Amino acid sequence: MNQTEFSHLIGVSQGTLSELEQNKYNPSLETILAIIKVFNVNAMWLLFGYTANENSLNPKVGELNKVESFLLIKFRKLPVCDQQEVSDIIDLKITENIHK
Repeated sequence: MNQTEFSHLIGVSQGTLSELEQNKYNPSLETILAIIKVFNVNAMWLLFGYTANENSLNPKVGELNKVESFLLIKFRKLPVCDQQEVSDIIDLKITENIHK
C-alpha cells in the first residue's frame, strides 16, 4: 500500500499524511479513530505501542450501579463495530488516567 492509498482509506489528503509523517503536527482524534477502524488495530497499540493489561486495571466486579446499567443498555444497542470503537475510546481514557 502506498501513501496515496493509505491517506484515501483514512480520509485525509496525501499532503496531510506527509505532514503527519514529518511530525509537523499530531493526528486528530478522527484520524486516529479512522486508522483504528479501517485497519482493525488496537488503540493502545497504535498510540502507545502496547495493549492494556486488563489485570492491571483491577476492575471490581459486582452489581452495577444505575449509571453503569444505563451505559450498558446503551452500549448493547450499538452495532458491533461501534461497540469496538467505544471500547477503544475507553482504553484511551484509562491510559490517559494511568499516565497522569
